[in-house]
Amino acid sequence: MAEDRFDAAGSRATLCRCERRARRYDVSEALLERLTLGRWRRRLWSAVPPGRVLEIGVGKNLPFHPRGARVVAADVSPAMLARARERAAAQGLPAVHLLLADAQRLPFRDGSFDTVVTSFVFCSVLDPVLGLEECRRVLAPGGSIGMLEHVLTRMPVLGRLMRWLNPLVVRWSGANIDRDTVGNVRAAGFTSIDQRDLLGDAVKLITAARS
Repeated sequence: MAEDRFDAAGSRATLCRCERRARRYDVSEALLERLTLGRWRRRLWSAVPPGRVLEIGVGKNLPFHPRGARVVAADVSPAMLARARERAAAQGLPAVHLLLADAQRLPFRDGSFDTVVTSFVFCSVLDPVLGLEECRRVLAPGGSIGMLEHVLTRMPVLGRLMRWLNPLVVRWSGANIDRDTVGNVRAAGFTSIDQRDLLGDAVKLITAARS
């Protein structure tokens, strides 16, 4: 059960890193947002149908939420939620329900959503399979998950370098750069997994179905 595997101490450490990251989030990713990230986010959300949508991790996706969708955006970081509220107000975006919640222990009933969406989130969830199992649990039968995530490359030299650098990157930003996210999606029980490479094989657009 999710409760049995939830690591409260580890999650608090992850939260502290997320809170620190929130202070520099807009500045640190401004150039990448213009060059690539904004385009990738738009592509991710363009495939999301109207309905009950759960976004895990509140970043810069608010402008891309589909019209007609009932979106709940959850984040483990109060600071990130505050930035999202400021951004929505400044840009005159439609209201979205923002909620403080951990992906590993979602406060929703089974089958509450038609779609779950994440972007660059499951690199920092302490137990990614547990978090993905929770995403699958809150999806209705026939629901799906859409993910924009960076993963460990299969290129031998670069892959070894990413593994070597990972502890330093985690300490600085809280993000792991050596995760097999497609494998984690499969381990969480999703089916019909589709993956599209966006930057070599290190950034992927992943979709999968709740069987």
